[in-house]
Amino acid sequence: MFKPNELKRRLAAGKQLFGTWIASGNATIIEVMGNAGFDFLLIDLEHGQGDLNDLVHMLRAAENTGTCCIVRVPWNDPVTLKRVLDAGVDSVMIPMVENRAQAEAAARACHYPPYGARGYAAPLVRASNYGLVKDYIHIANENILLVVQIESAAAAGKAAEIAAVDGIDMVFIGVNDLAGSIGRLEQLDHADARALVVQAEVQIRASGRWLGTVPSAGASADELFAAGYNLLPVTSDISLLRDAAAETARTYQSRRGHGIGSPSSQLKRGY
Repeated sequence: MFKPNELKRRLAAGKQLFGTWIASGNATIIEVMGNAGFDFLLIDLEHGQGDLNDLVHMLRAAENTGTCCIVRVPWNDPVTLKRVLDAGVDSVMIPMVENRAQAEAAARACHYPPYGARGYAAPLVRASNYGLVKDYIHIANENILLVVQIESAAAAGKAAEIAAVDGIDMVFIGVNDLAGSIGRLEQLDHADARALVVQAEVQIRASGRWLGTVPSAGASADELFAAGYNLLPVTSDISLLRDAAAETARTYQSRRGHGIGSPSSQLKRGY
């Protein structure tokens, strides 16, 4: 549902924001994570689970916690972007933007005329509170936070022209795919991979656009914030659940044979 974009307001005020990826596609997980205290939840429809119907349920769950959401779409596709925006997303991330033309296409798809070509259905969509926000088309363009991802060596070389496109608010460096584009996938601290990151960073900073990425072997969250990054997803719902579950299982496996964790001992302890 429509609301002023708090995430964009906080970025404009100079805040550095941390959040978490949401890959599960699950509204209950959104509620748990939204109440945990993150600045934002980054709902991943590129690699994560969930479709448009799941997204609406996740957005409703997040709204109940008051936590802002960014939604990463599967691709730079105007049809997908139109449907996601109409569903009420006000902060969108677009992967694999390689050049100025693709950045312009992204900005055009996300903005109403005269600044873009977003299709009109404002009186009917969730984004305008189903038409109750009467001036929606006049405020939606300013309200949106548009994030594009640079994820290849070719894109790193064109970061300045990508960042220069009107309507782009933030450029987000995808370090693993960037490294993978030169044959260094998962070698995030390799000198060649770091050199590409620096190449993109210099150009993005010069543009004045906000800068985002993920912590990696080459740079911790503390180092990235100290270097002036504006937005970092620092963990994910899947990794937190996986690691906590594995640690709990290891703990009780190690106790096996010591009378701890058996049904009889649990009954004695009132479990």
